[in-house]
Amino acid sequence: MVDGSLHPWLKLAPERMLTLMTVIDDATKRLLYAEFFGAESGEAVMTVLREVILKHGLPMALYTDRAGWAVFTPRAGEPPDRTRLTQVGRALKQLGIEHILSYSPQARGRTERANRTLQDRLANEMRVARIRTLSKANAYLRDRFLADYNDNFAVAPRDLEPAFVPLGRTDLDSILCHQEERTVGRDNTVVLDGVRLQIDKQRGRRTCAGLRVLVRRHLDGTHTVWLGSKCLGRYDAQARAVA
Repeated sequence: MVDGSLHPWLKLAPERMLTLMTVIDDATKRLLYAEFFGAESGEAVMTVLREVILKHGLPMALYTDRAGWAVFTPRAGEPPDRTRLTQVGRALKQLGIEHILSYSPQARGRTERANRTLQDRLANEMRVARIRTLSKANAYLRDRFLADYNDNFAVAPRDLEPAFVPLGRTDLDSILCHQEERTVGRDNTVVLDGVRLQIDKQRGRRTCAGLRVLVRRHLDGTHTVWLGSKCLGRYDAQARAVA
């Protein structure tokens, strides 16, 4: 299960609201990963999912709620349209991970109980540790809290068969990202979310204008532009072309 909890986690800086993104193994109640973010988003979900996959492998299924990053809902109160994938939904499909929406009160109840426990224990521990910043909160989570939490709350699974499979040679960075198709303009550029990327001259082509390409914004803020399996350009977080 992946979930986000918006809460004044920093009791010594109560005016600042943070979102704690957690991934919990439903079979063992083990907290596989957790990280604080400024807001709950598709990129935050992909970030925590990437860490889980690198450490444990690919999960067979992922439970989520019906947040906007998870599913597309045409109108409030209506059923989600599972044919229109969000960026997270597309990534899960590419990875072969079943995406299960947690409609049941039982599933929501497990998440809410875990969040209440975290809001009580973690927030108070960080207060005692005099933590006031996002970076120090994440360091405390990583270095101190996760292991202690799992020692206290994790249980043995009923089925000993692991629900994770090896990642293999899958390129996570090309999947766990934001990607959209674009048409190259006459000036040999493409634009994604206001960021303009200049495509260098390609061998054997006078221009790339008019080509339909795939633009990826990766979790580290860098961009790449692809024509099929050929990379037309790589760009740093400032949208500058890199070798």
